[in-house]
Amino acid sequence: MKKQLILGLALAVSMFSCTTDDTSDIVINDNSVTNNNNGNGNGNGNQNVTLQGNYFTDLTLDPSINYTLGGPLVMTSGTTLTIPECMTIRANANGAQVYIAIAQGAKIIANGSATCPIVLTSNAAVPAAGDWGGLIILGKAPINSASGTATATSEIGNLPYGGPDAGDNSGSLSYVRVEYSGGAASSASENNGFSFYGVGNGTNVDHIQAYEGKDDGIEFFGGTVNASFVSSINSQDDSVDWTEGFTGTLTDVYIKNRASDDKAIEGDGLNNDVGNLGGFLSNPTIVNLTIVGEGSTNSPEAVRLRVGTKGSFTNVSITGYGEGFDLDDSQTGVNVVNDELQVTDVTFTDVLVKVKNDTGSVFTDADFYTGEGNGTGTDYATWGAGWTAQ
Repeated sequence: MKKQLILGLALAVSMFSCTTDDTSDIVINDNSVTNNNNGNGNGNGNQNVTLQGNYFTDLTLDPSINYTLGGPLVMTSGTTLTIPECMTIRANANGAQVYIAIAQGAKIIANGSATCPIVLTSNAAVPAAGDWGGLIILGKAPINSASGTATATSEIGNLPYGGPDAGDNSGSLSYVRVEYSGGAASSASENNGFSFYGVGNGTNVDHIQAYEGKDDGIEFFGGTVNASFVSSINSQDDSVDWTEGFTGTLTDVYIKNRASDDKAIEGDGLNNDVGNLGGFLSNPTIVNLTIVGEGSTNSPEAVRLRVGTKGSFTNVSITGYGEGFDLDDSQTGVNVVNDELQVTDVTFTDVLVKVKNDTGSVFTDADFYTGEGNGTGTDYATWGAGWTAQ
């Protein structure tokens, strides 16, 4: 998941190529394909449109049209993709190379509602995890996988991300659900439901759900973006993941995963394949967190914190895991000792080992968390009603 490359200026010219062969880049101003064949999409009319290619002008979707995502859809710098509420976009089930990417300098405006969410899903008759890629947003906020004003490149699409602008604005997501995503190009290049690459805190993110994805549900590669009312259910890898110096705030987070899935949360301070080129570590703030597993004898591990991540957790409820928190690597332990990785108000229910310390540092459970029994988590029954998949 974490293999990144530093973007050189030589790559900038070809950053929007949709292929990796030796042919010339194809410039596509709008390669939508219209077929009036009475499809059964989300629109009220009978017009079907296939979306793919690089867009160099704004793209506003029409609620009366049925849209299918046929391949990579890349919104280039200076453009905006607008998706009205109530719309469903169906992606062809062709795996990793079907995705939506919002490049640096572009924006997405996708604002649904509790009664009319926006859904990005598979077009398969029987959808399954990994059918398509997912939603990728790339910003100009700080990352520690590059130094200064340099950028790194995304796992899918080789698009640049990162920079010095903590307040960078990539648009707005509200009441958006991504389903059956996570198609992988290789073991080192995998899509997630939502991939936030160096996204800045000028971007609005609230009420998002990743559902039934093959890889991570929601991953933050550095950046400063804040997200609230976040749901991740049945992600086969980690439900919520951060790395590369992520420093945003996640408020009201609900995670439910199966024993066959990986961790509910995996937090890394940096990308081991690259190192800490930016000179800082991940340090997110998590407030109102509920994690539900399938029982302490079935679900092995709720939260793994490693590779020197810092962070603050407040009001946490963990139910049904063999381990609540698993802490790895020496710097992670140092952060606990220095009070830079802390949990306040936490309730463990059916959890066998509350804290597993594999850091090499000596500290007690009380050094890591306080207020045991006081955590209530998030009120998912209220804010998740009507727009989430269960």
